[in-house]
Amino acid sequence: MAEVFPQETLLAQKTLFSSGAVLRLADEALEFGARGLIVHGSSFEKSGKKERLLSTFAAGAGTFCRRPGEPTIDDITHVIEKAKEMDACWIAGIGGGSALDLAKAAAGLYNAKENPAFYQEGGRLEKKGIPFIAVPTTAGTGSEATPNSVITNKAKKAKLSIRDKSFMARKVILDPELLRGMPSTVMSYAAMDAMVQAYESFISKNSTWFSETFALKALQLIDTNILPAYETAGGSGLPDLLLGSHLAGIALASARLGVIHGIAHPLGALYGLPHGLICSACFPPSIKLNKEAMGKKYGIISGAIGADLAERVEELLGRMNITSPFKGKELIDKEKTIEAVLTSGSTAANPKKIDREDAEFILGELF
Repeated sequence: MAEVFPQETLLAQKTLFSSGAVLRLADEALEFGARGLIVHGSSFEKSGKKERLLSTFAAGAGTFCRRPGEPTIDDITHVIEKAKEMDACWIAGIGGGSALDLAKAAAGLYNAKENPAFYQEGGRLEKKGIPFIAVPTTAGTGSEATPNSVITNKAKKAKLSIRDKSFMARKVILDPELLRGMPSTVMSYAAMDAMVQAYESFISKNSTWFSETFALKALQLIDTNILPAYETAGGSGLPDLLLGSHLAGIALASARLGVIHGIAHPLGALYGLPHGLICSACFPPSIKLNKEAMGKKYGIISGAIGADLAERVEELLGRMNITSPFKGKELIDKEKTIEAVLTSGSTAANPKKIDREDAEFILGELF
């Protein structure tokens, strides 16, 4: 039986959850100082939501529109430079996982002495940064609930985390209205990523009653609302889908993940494909690999969602037209990829000890 509570738990000091809550950002940020930088993506700017938000800041706020693609080491440096130009007291991230991870890393490393790559390689952070405020606009990564940022290191062709306890968001704003208008493919990839995170943290060998409780509720919320949100182009189910994603983030921050994320990160760095798409493709083979090691947890998950887990995942992928993006492609740098899978911290938390044969099995199912 799992332990009841983890040895250490990190949570935001305040979480807001309501429609229109993003308009409270100015008031909430004022606790940390008048000057701040908002990191966001192009979709937030094009939607017209950016101008409405900025009008709520009495003293104004700086903005940084991140480039398309996943965040890199150089991106972190650019955000820090922009924030220091205005002597920022806080940094907020508004967007999907990439925007949140970029803002989080920049806030956390604001006072760092070394290049961000130093900390990605395990270097100790000498001085805490400035407060980070998280405002997710997708129901997917759960980045607002974790102390790590997944960043691409182009020089090493690797996708690795920079993590520190001080990176945790001081405040989280969950506003379901920000999800409206999201393209169906983006929504489906993000939601499946959240479902994978809930699944992996629930079966993780590091799980506790605390993480399992959050993960199981997340699975229920995501399973119930993913298709209605997808089929109505985000017209229904958004509040519960967003909440499910957030609960999955809390669970993974406590229990870590599993082999799906151990594989998704190196493949994401090599192929530049959406993280949620890769996780979705890895989901069915992971269930096959882990079913025996899950023990009674397989039945618990199936009971919670009211269907056999493996069958339900296949149904969801089919209904949302998600297939492996690797079929017919050549596996780039097989040995390096397998090594990355076997040495991943996510893989280490998988309930079944993963060996080379297991990694080759999942890769074989993908390619």
